[in-house]
Amino acid sequence: MFQPLLWLIALAAAGCAHDRPARTATAPPPVGYERSTVLTDAEQFFGQGAQGLADVLNRVFSEHGEPDAYIRGEEGGGAAGIGLRYGRGTLYMRDGTQETIFWRGPSLGIDLGGNAAKVFMLIYDLPSRDALYQRFGGVEGSLYYVGGVGVTYNRNGPTTLAPVRLGVGWRQGINVGYLQLSPRRSWLPF
Repeated sequence: MFQPLLWLIALAAAGCAHDRPARTATAPPPVGYERSTVLTDAEQFFGQGAQGLADVLNRVFSEHGEPDAYIRGEEGGGAAGIGLRYGRGTLYMRDGTQETIFWRGPSLGIDLGGNAAKVFMLIYDLPSRDALYQRFGGVEGSLYYVGGVGVTYNRNGPTTLAPVRLGVGWRQGINVGYLQLSPRRSWLPF
């Protein structure tokens, strides 16, 4: 009973296909930022001669590939067992979108000291810009010296943040906490 109806639909579709212009295949746009683009931008942001920067970024690329977006910014923080971190930067999306973004977060652990850092945060598996505005948990072990470079990973679902920090100050220890990203500044750490 349905077979003649299916044949009519197939014939109608075939007849309409002749009226359409042929489509040409085009290459899909690049998925993420290329390694050379990110390395160049990070070098310009941190300044020439940041020791270990290329090694750290190459390690992140080898583990995660090309990022979907990145943030260039600054942050400050301190801890005496319980820590706080506040930051501000510019989000760069692959489609050319740029916007100001803020982050903050508490931490708890064996952690002592204070630091100020430039942050170059690589973002992976980002389904949409709005998916950034949530908490990203992570464990951080850090030892900051003057001019120290470090990277940590924060995750929420499929999305991974890889903040690369070049800091001054002294902060030592290990902690667990999260980063809360937001389009607006907030002084409440939770």
